[in-house]
Amino acid sequence: MTDSVKFNRACVIGVGLIGSSLAHAMRTAALVDEIIGVDRDADVIARAQKLGVIDKGETDLVKGVKGADLIIVSTPVGAIGAVAAELASAADDGALIIDVGSVKGVALDAAKAMPERVHFVPCHPVAGTEQSGPEAGFASLFHDRWCILTPAPRDDDAYKAAVDKAAALWSGVGAKVEIMTAEHHDLALAVTSHLPHLIAFTIVGAADDVESVAAGEIVKYSAGGFRDFTRIAASDPVMWRDVFLNNKEAVLEVLGRFSEELAVMQRAIRWGDGQALEDAFTRVRGLRKAIVEAGQESAAPNFGRDDKPR
Repeated sequence: MTDSVKFNRACVIGVGLIGSSLAHAMRTAALVDEIIGVDRDADVIARAQKLGVIDKGETDLVKGVKGADLIIVSTPVGAIGAVAAELASAADDGALIIDVGSVKGVALDAAKAMPERVHFVPCHPVAGTEQSGPEAGFASLFHDRWCILTPAPRDDDAYKAAVDKAAALWSGVGAKVEIMTAEHHDLALAVTSHLPHLIAFTIVGAADDVESVAAGEIVKYSAGGFRDFTRIAASDPVMWRDVFLNNKEAVLEVLGRFSEELAVMQRAIRWGDGQALEDAFTRVRGLRKAIVEAGQESAAPNFGRDDKPR
């Protein structure tokens, strides 16, 4: 695997949280000489350039990718296919193309359709916040987080080198790299990310629908659990719409299992079966400990947040 990597010109298509964070991270690590931003919203381009996220910007994708040896597709997953179709003819020969979407099946399909003169390596940095836009990006977003690569089934040397280069890029911005199939990725992320977001959207929506509890009371008495759900539910609605539409089989699979577990909890509560509840709660505590030990969360009380009045 390539130990280090350097690009002459990177083009970031979609200068939002992940795109701007990767731009910051590459610049901080001196992995790129010039960064071009592409976004159909001219205001986003202007803001990103003012912030120093990008050096130049374009609203025209074909113009923006010209001369780029690295192209980062940082759009909602529903747009990846259309963007890839344009890149098939617009990208320079030998260009490395990566995406950052949390559904890899659609990215893999796009990668398979690419001409051999360019190299599309689907990627998913498992990192993010509920914020969006170029202002939300920061260089350390990927530090000690996993980035999963799901390469296309190509065995030519040029593509293998491109996979190594993509892995070196993510290592260079502080991420830990894992390679797996797109199918396995989409099922794993349905469990660890997509279902939790769906639950958060649903719980917050249900709270809003409880007419006997005033909205002011929901805000005033928000305990930590509900408050954390509102943080997750504040995520970009377009991005998550596309996630669920493009990973529906895996999401429906894990949603079915969740519904079965929920039915068990419902029955235990209805029949006053305290032992069943305690056994279930005890069984899942070990997973929290494992997540903390893996460095994916802090063991500090309240997730290390300072809740002192300001």
